[in-house]
Amino acid sequence: MSDSADVRVISSAAGYQLWRSPLEVFTCAWRHRALIRRLAQREIAARYRASMLGMLWSVLIPLLLLAVYTFVFSVIWPNRWGVRTEGTGHFALVLFAGLILFNLFAECVNRAPTLLLENVSYVKRIVFPLEILPWVMLVAVAFNAVVSFAVLLVGYVVLIGLPPATALLAPLMPLPLVLLTLGAAWFLTSLGVYLRDVRQFMPVVTMILMFLSPVFYPVTAIPERYRLVAELNPLAAAMEGLRGVLFWGTGPPWVAFGLQSLAAWLVAWLGFMWFMKTRKGFADVI
Repeated sequence: MSDSADVRVISSAAGYQLWRSPLEVFTCAWRHRALIRRLAQREIAARYRASMLGMLWSVLIPLLLLAVYTFVFSVIWPNRWGVRTEGTGHFALVLFAGLILFNLFAECVNRAPTLLLENVSYVKRIVFPLEILPWVMLVAVAFNAVVSFAVLLVGYVVLIGLPPATALLAPLMPLPLVLLTLGAAWFLTSLGVYLRDVRQFMPVVTMILMFLSPVFYPVTAIPERYRLVAELNPLAAAMEGLRGVLFWGTGPPWVAFGLQSLAAWLVAWLGFMWFMKTRKGFADVI
């Protein structure tokens, strides 16, 4: 089957009215799941194409980063995170857990403004469900996050031992952040077509967010009068939740987690609606 045949997906006019339903955030991905999988595999393969080590880089890079963090934050800069992180390398693992989530978010929102500009042929030449492109990007980025998390678990077992039973909840903790990232990606993908300055602006925004989020410090290190604002940061909630189940053996506050998930779903739906509302002008502007 040719590449063009792979992506020729015809959707009826009635089908495109489904975006008014909040469930369409998920059903559009399910409807085109085979296409999303195929394009994500192609994107992941293209990232390592022509390199000598190929896909092995997806393991080596997080492994090298973890080794650097372990050396810097346990030897050069002794940590002050908490009781469980007093040993060598513990702080590096805590830091690495936060960076996995931050990098997933940052890579998606930084690339989203140019996503359609990178795939002009899908916009102009064929009938294509453009709304799945943020899903494709998210799946490709999530692949690297999963590999990094596997490296984190190996480092955890080597440096600390077996994780607590609450670690089984770890895959659930990023859910609100993933939904929020998806909504932001739909919004920024559309906005980047009409306002090209967004691509210059977003790296600055993500850099600011990195320092405003508890990547290098716990939320408890923030002065009390600013802590409520920090706790409203969805990145903070995801990072603290993941670290809680992995390192401290504490489960998430389920009511707060449920509310965060619903709010993130609303953001994803609003981003999806914005994308579908504005998609008619993409071909003309690009």
